[in-house]
Amino acid sequence: MIKLPKEVIVLIKKFKDSKFQIYVVGGAVRDALLNKPVDNWDFTTNATPEQIQKLFPDSFYNNIYGTVSIPMVKASHASPLQKSIVFEITPFRTESNYSDSRHPEKIEWAKTVEEDLSRRDFTINAIAYDGSKIFDPYGGQIDLNNKLIKAVGEPDKRFNEDALRLLRAIRFTSRLGFLIEENTLKSIQKNAELITKISGERIRDEFLKILTSDFPSEGILFLKTTGLLKYILPEVDACFSIQQKSPMRHHIYDVGTHLVMALKNCPSSDPITRFATLIHDIGKAKTFHKDEKTELITFHNHEVVGKRQAEIIADRFKLSNKQKDKLVTLVAEHQFTVSETQTDKAVRRFIRSVTKEYLYDMLDLRTADRIGSGATPTSWRTELFKKRLEEVQKQPFSIKDLKIDGNDVMKILKIKPGRQVGEILQKLFDQVVEGKIKNEKDSLIKQVTSID
Repeated sequence: MIKLPKEVIVLIKKFKDSKFQIYVVGGAVRDALLNKPVDNWDFTTNATPEQIQKLFPDSFYNNIYGTVSIPMVKASHASPLQKSIVFEITPFRTESNYSDSRHPEKIEWAKTVEEDLSRRDFTINAIAYDGSKIFDPYGGQIDLNNKLIKAVGEPDKRFNEDALRLLRAIRFTSRLGFLIEENTLKSIQKNAELITKISGERIRDEFLKILTSDFPSEGILFLKTTGLLKYILPEVDACFSIQQKSPMRHHIYDVGTHLVMALKNCPSSDPITRFATLIHDIGKAKTFHKDEKTELITFHNHEVVGKRQAEIIADRFKLSNKQKDKLVTLVAEHQFTVSETQTDKAVRRFIRSVTKEYLYDMLDLRTADRIGSGATPTSWRTELFKKRLEEVQKQPFSIKDLKIDGNDVMKILKIKPGRQVGEILQKLFDQVVEGKIKNEKDSLIKQVTSID
């Protein structure tokens, strides 16, 4: 049976004491049955929103679905600064007339929990628990045991109601490591084009969850085999037809498979770093060239083309400005050179291009890129390069990194603000970079008086 937190038990008891039915429902039940941590506890009840608010005067709701939010004090916090959590309770309901494949035009209160469960997407999410008994009219527990994603009732109807469910099915496969039941899979393939009716924001949220799941590469392959990938990421879908094997080349996969294998082996859990890993070579589809005589395949300037494509993708997915900057930077700069003969100046230039903030994300992408090409995770040159990065970062990267500033210069030379101050700081910075003086306050102060 499912073990419930004290706060949930208190909530259920209050409803039952008032002669109402109430059930934990959806993902909370699914994850509890899988012995996974439950972050969000959702409930359904035969009480109306008005009746719920009478039970909980501090509750609130302002949505067409009748979902009431109830603040509850965590049982583990007994101090004056008690920490509260919010539970969401929605009355039994039915939905109909999804003309846009996104929103129901008609919402009505239902009389039974079975009716409410009938509108849900997948059987594993259509299980309810009232604190003592499990209600599972669609065999969700069987599908949990068999590790299957199966639509509730008729798959075509479920996906036409809300096309985002097409992506949700893939998200659950990549998160749980499940397969998709045969009829459900065929329905996804049949209805894949419906995903074009869904907003970029909703697609983004589901897609990033796929990328941060335990099995992101499997999720991308499911997107490919179901036909969804060509609608949400046609740039990646096109890469599966681009070969890379050729004389003098180390690649063993086509570009699409390489991207999936790179994602599979990306050491970062950050969604944008994983996103960049997945699309880092998409420019190769447009820059493919095969020499007829030598059969050598090249992709000149693919990172330049890929940068522009990454910008378009970021906008299509409605990424934030920060997310877009990171995605585009990682794609644009991934083709960097690692050599034992690189000068400090070259290493500094690389760091400036990637930025310190994204530096280690870029190294994670490089590791994924290597493994996804069939190479070892690293090399002695790469490890040497990492050490060089650490050493060079100890040096100042701009005038503002100097241990003295304009105020110090004006005080030492007894001069007023002006161009001369900036020129002196620039000369000091150049001497520090060249290794002529150390970036230490005493050394810099001493050097100020000797600058013409």
